[in-house]
Amino acid sequence: MSEWVPTTCMRCAVGCGHKQLGVDEGYGVDVVRGDGQHPVNRGLACQRGIEESADPDGQWLSKPLVRKGGELVETSWPDALERVAERFDAALRRDRDAVAVLGSGQQTNEAAYALGKLARGGFGTRYYDANTTLCMASAVTAYYEAFGSDAPPTTYDDIPDAETHVVWGANPAIAHPVMFRWIRESAGEDDSRMIVVDPVETDTATTADEHVQLDPGEDLALARAVLAEIVDRGTVDREFVDEATDGFDDLVADLPDPATAAADAGVTPETVADLAAAFEDRTLIYWGMGINQSVRGTDAARALIDLCLASGNLKPGSGPFSLTGQANSMGTRVVSCKGSWPGQRPFDDPIHRSEIADEWGVPVGRLPDDVGPGPVGTMDAIDDGPVEAVYAVATNPVAGMPDATAVAEKLDDTFLVVQDSFRTETTELADVVLPAATWGESEGTVMNMERTVSRVRPASDTPPTVQQDIDIIAAIADEVVPGLLPEPPVDPSAMFDEFAALTEGTEADCSGIAYERLDHELGVRWPAPEPDAEGGYRYHESTDDGDDWQFATPEGTANFSDPPDPDPLPEPTDEDYPLTLTTAREADGYNTAVRSRSVDDLGPVTARINPETVASELADPAEFDGEPTARLETRRGAITAQVDPDPAVPEGLVWLPIHHPATNDLTVPATDPRSDEPNLKQCAVRVVADPSLATYESAERSSVDGSSGDEPRDGEGATDPEPVELTDGGEPR
Repeated sequence: MSEWVPTTCMRCAVGCGHKQLGVDEGYGVDVVRGDGQHPVNRGLACQRGIEESADPDGQWLSKPLVRKGGELVETSWPDALERVAERFDAALRRDRDAVAVLGSGQQTNEAAYALGKLARGGFGTRYYDANTTLCMASAVTAYYEAFGSDAPPTTYDDIPDAETHVVWGANPAIAHPVMFRWIRESAGEDDSRMIVVDPVETDTATTADEHVQLDPGEDLALARAVLAEIVDRGTVDREFVDEATDGFDDLVADLPDPATAAADAGVTPETVADLAAAFEDRTLIYWGMGINQSVRGTDAARALIDLCLASGNLKPGSGPFSLTGQANSMGTRVVSCKGSWPGQRPFDDPIHRSEIADEWGVPVGRLPDDVGPGPVGTMDAIDDGPVEAVYAVATNPVAGMPDATAVAEKLDDTFLVVQDSFRTETTELADVVLPAATWGESEGTVMNMERTVSRVRPASDTPPTVQQDIDIIAAIADEVVPGLLPEPPVDPSAMFDEFAALTEGTEADCSGIAYERLDHELGVRWPAPEPDAEGGYRYHESTDDGDDWQFATPEGTANFSDPPDPDPLPEPTDEDYPLTLTTAREADGYNTAVRSRSVDDLGPVTARINPETVASELADPAEFDGEPTARLETRRGAITAQVDPDPAVPEGLVWLPIHHPATNDLTVPATDPRSDEPNLKQCAVRVVADPSLATYESAERSSVDGSSGDEPRDGEGATDPEPVELTDGGEPR
């Protein structure tokens, strides 16, 4: 009989502790439940995390594949790795930037660290991303500019103490159900409330005390209107501003008139006044992709932080709290060498570069001079040079990147290696497919959005033809840059110790964390410079003399933003494209939904459109027999969608699920000038009646041979967990 194995859910970044039970025979996870002992969730668990851990609907990859005669066919691991090594080695001999690497927040810290070490210290490429640029880069840039360090200052412990919860451009009821329960419980207390700022009446908005329905893309205008109102009302915390911040007066001198900015944002002055009043309480402001995924993402995130600074909401029970999507997005930011060296060491600092090179045993000149342009710029470098080979690990850019048809065409022109657990739109184009272990099969650690590090443990072995992420990375390193990484199989705890040692003395110090400590405590929040130390609220400390603030900036103060000069939105509506397209998550649409759908049976994409817009652009919805079907067109492509006439979506807006592969055929590849994050939330679209087609077709993308993953790899088969919305394996937080 299998034993319960404590682990961490890898669906989203809440970081819930799970217990998993492996199947008695074969491979796979039988039962999953919340871990009542875990310090993050105390037994709470959401339905999707349980289902996607125990019984994912995706199609397993179970054997290595190589492309022969235009088809992917099974091969041996030695053959697959030899092909990869030969092509990577030949490309790197021509140009160290010729190999691009795309990682993911779905990897463990150990695998992400190994991949970054291979990309930066082995290949020396600047064309490397850990997937954070697609979701969190604008928030990261804002944190660095404001505080000198990445990650929210807040923790989950602050949620019960907040009096007002402002949820801006996020939908945690869908994306982070366990965390949303804590928010909802706190907001339900006497003298507490929740305000949601979103163009769409989301599931979160329906439970809020107030829903602010601004115009799409006008978050920056609204945030500046609220700051101007705070100044006009005289509710600025001058003591905090004078003692702990810089730049306030310059920013105030550039603020707009609140009423004018309110009109620009599409809201009333009364709405702005109410939002400003909210910051007189202890206020937590949460934001997500509705802020980050914009050409104005960094400016908008800075503006939200400005609201916290001006109102003095930067101590326990208050502050800015960006909501991370992928399970280990925080971990990849800290460990993977994308935007900084491990532990947030500055990328361009010669002392840190030299120390990293010495520890890795590589010439300092091999390390790239800059962090690189992010995924969109990497795709451009396929067209313009020098990228000629791409190594994608646990990521699906053909579905997840803007202007996805163009992305598919570019990747099809490269030597593409895809390492994943499931078939995806990207594996369909690969020249080599490497099957990797997934949740319940992997060993390592992850970091959640509040900086807590916890263990990931296997409840099941893998088939002999499936390998751990970290071992595949090490095997490629052994062929191309021998000696850089240990030969596989790699001891994950030793890899964690190597990473943690590199963080000693940094802002993200993890040197006091080790596997033995995590086995005992289950979760430890950084910074943790000693074996008995753990981080709490950052930058603030209560002393006998009052409040003390210390920030990671050179001056030791927090920075208000410079007066913004935002780029125009990339595609305003016009006569040809009169509607605005926006994108967001569905409940089963995490991580491009590869765990909850089949590549061969995508089903139609559903466009949510206000009934008045449907009537003006198509016909009266009452005249349709069933769901109407329409053709959605942008300047990059066209898809056919089922139309859901939905009054929760404002007039003039078209809502699409971001992780359906059809959606990003339409989105625009414009990026934020400071963070490189794509503008996935707004572009111009038109709706054309087209009843002849009802589903998204992907026939142009070549198919994987049927042996690649249609069969389950779990032996006897994992049983379905009992369907639940939210389970509670212990006392609620």
